Amino acid sequence: MPLCTCKDIDIHYEIKGEGRTLLLISGLSGGTWSWYKQVPFFEKHFQTIIFDNRGAGLTSMPVGPYSIRQLAIDAACLLDHLKVHEIFLLGLSMGGMIAQELALLKPDRIQAMVLGCTHCGGSLRVPPSQQVLGTLMNNEGLDQAQIIDKNLPLFFSNDCRRNRPQVVEAYRKVQVEAPLQPEHAFHAQLQAIGNFGCCERLPQIQIPTLIFTGTEDVLVPPPNAHILAERISASKLVEFPGAGHAIHAECADQLNQLSLNFFNQQI
Repeated sequence: MPLCTCKDIDIHYEIKGEGRTLLLISGLSGGTWSWYKQVPFFEKHFQTIIFDNRGAGLTSMPVGPYSIRQLAIDAACLLDHLKVHEIFLLGLSMGGMIAQELALLKPDRIQAMVLGCTHCGGSLRVPPSQQVLGTLMNNEGLDQAQIIDKNLPLFFSNDCRRNRPQVVEAYRKVQVEAPLQPEHAFHAQLQAIGNFGCCERLPQIQIPTLIFTGTEDVLVPPPNAHILAERISASKLVEFPGAGHAIHAECADQLNQLSLNFFNQQI
């Protein structure tokens, strides 16, 4: 099991494929398993690096607080450990927040990036409804399968759950088999998201950026993507009509191909 020691934690990572490097950064409670629809596609084109964020999977789970900046520093440490100097970058949800911070910390190392279903935090953030947030946070007394089933309506559109149940079931199977995230680590990551804010710094980013959102995303409402696009000058916004938050599962083929085309344009 490959591990990278970065200050106070050990980071679990995997490398698939060869060529130019693509780093994938997962969201809240996610990890290497989150990319079951991306790795088989991207490993044909890139040296694809996936890893578990601090507080998830097989990476260390110290007591919080965590911050998005700290998670970005963890990612940069992993790149240093692997002696990788230039990357393409794809981050979704919390991973998109980490990607923004990494782009601000290490702009010379990122050739292009894709940000999906994410926001820039702070006072400009358009939050989910209190009902949605309450559902996401309330895991008391639930086992892993119950937590996943409770959250499925937050991650997938009604249309996908009704008409493409095989997509939802594939996602559910992967999540059920993933390592259980302890409550302290879940809340530490959640607190990092709540304290995150980089909207005012986004104009500093000159990296070519592709921004994705699902028009039915109830966790990170679509106006957040428009805020990102307005503040990152070298950006392009793509909306997936009718899609929910888990666009990497619900719109995997489109997301993968559009991202590949975008990265290839930056060579």
